[in-house]
Parts: sequence; C-alpha cells; structure tokens
Amino acid sequence: MEWDEGGADLHSWTSQWASIAEDADDDPDAAVSQYADLVERMLEANGYAIGDPVAREGEEREVVATYLAARETAERAELGAAARSEVEQAIEDLRSVFESFASEAELD
Repeated sequence: MEWDEGGADLHSWTSQWASIAEDADDDPDAAVSQYADLVERMLEANGYAIGDPVAREGEEREVVATYLAARETAERAELGAAARSEVEQAIEDLRSVFESFASEAELD
C-alpha cells in the first residue's frame, strides 16, 4: 500500500477515526457506516478504484474485499438488519484496513 500525502494526511484521518470512536459504543450501527465512509475516502485518495470490478482483482484485492464486506454490513446495519456481532466484526475489519494505511504512512 502506498500513502498519498497529497490527498489527505495521517493526522486528518486519525482525527476523523477518533471522532467516530467517541460515539461508537453508544451507536455502533451508525459508527460502522461512518468508519466505512472514512475508509472508502482513504482508499480512493490512495488510488483504489472501489467501484471498478477489475481493480477488485488487483494486487490489493484483500483490502478492497475487506472494505466491501464491511460496507455491506454497514448498509444492513443502517436498516437494522445486521447482528451486533456482524457490526463489531465489520468495525474490526475497517480498523485493520485503517491501521494498515496508518502504519504505512508512518514508515514513509
């Protein structure tokens, strides 16, 4: 993964993540959607073509697949159709993607 400092910086992403985390315990269904939105912006800022089926099969397909699965759970959570365990797993998966980007950024 390569961090694109031109699109946004680590501080901005980290601040946004922390802001969502403040309310996550009270409303995890809303938080998972917000986390998914943030991770989507991170992916797109770093050159991931989330909507492109060909890109989903590229080198970082695991990252995109993890994001897409979490996004699907977030959408079901918005409708009240996702189990708490699914929401918690989606949040953990999104955290994993976020932390991967953050650690890459710190190395650069």
